[in-house]
Amino acid sequence: MDYIAQQVINAFQLGSIYALIALGYSLVYGVLSMINFAHGDLFMLGAFTCLLLEAIVPIPLWIVLPLTMITIGFLGALLERLAYRPIRNAPRVSAIITSLGCGLIIENITLAISPYPRHMPTLLQNSTIHFYGITISFLQILVVGVSLTLMLLLDFIIRFTSLGMAIRALSCDRVMVSLLGIPANRIISLTFALGGALGGAAGLLYALAYPVISSSMGILIGWKAFVAAVIGGIGSIRGALLGAYILGTTEVISVTILPSTYRDLIAYSLLLIILVFKPYGILGEPPLQKV
Repeated sequence: MDYIAQQVINAFQLGSIYALIALGYSLVYGVLSMINFAHGDLFMLGAFTCLLLEAIVPIPLWIVLPLTMITIGFLGALLERLAYRPIRNAPRVSAIITSLGCGLIIENITLAISPYPRHMPTLLQNSTIHFYGITISFLQILVVGVSLTLMLLLDFIIRFTSLGMAIRALSCDRVMVSLLGIPANRIISLTFALGGALGGAAGLLYALAYPVISSSMGILIGWKAFVAAVIGGIGSIRGALLGAYILGTTEVISVTILPSTYRDLIAYSLLLIILVFKPYGILGEPPLQKV
């Protein structure tokens, strides 16, 4: 039982990081019905932004976290303005190709600047707590605590603020929102900024938990978070959270039972199985069409 409880804690830590990234995918898809495949590279930039800030002036974590979120949020909004807005009315395949191209550009620029994996400096003392045979590190508590706080803050913004009301209205009818005088372009940019900020926070937390970062880290982790969003129901905030924790738990369990090389196989097999029985994800709903 102690071993099982320990693995549950590990799964909760990994699922929390996946959830922050998956929320960015769901936010953008809910507003524009497009997949921002460059979002995984924004997650990678979050880790490198933290590394750069610490290299310039060593600052405490409670300062570097909001700075990283603001920086990556701004980059997310800039990406929308320069790359996605000009092709908003183009065929959907154009947006997919553009997002993949933006991701490759970000990844290769980072690779040119930092061609080798980097070690993240220690930002805090990682003490451990022993509780009935279970070992919980302060870093695990921090990762889960910060992730849950950001998720609750996003839920509050979506449900109880005017920005959240505008985002929910855009997800229903973008044309009508513009006719009602709501600045749709500004709301879409803020949505990308929110998703980018969450991805930046996830990159920082991932770099603290697994302190070796590289320019290619956003590819695999980004795809895993996208799988989590699809499992839960792409476009659903609660679905993204559910899918992330399901995927994190599945990966941790698979590693404890089978060799680690089977982890990705099991993760993508889970996606296929769920989509066979729930094509729109666990909490996803088919779009309503007026005929």
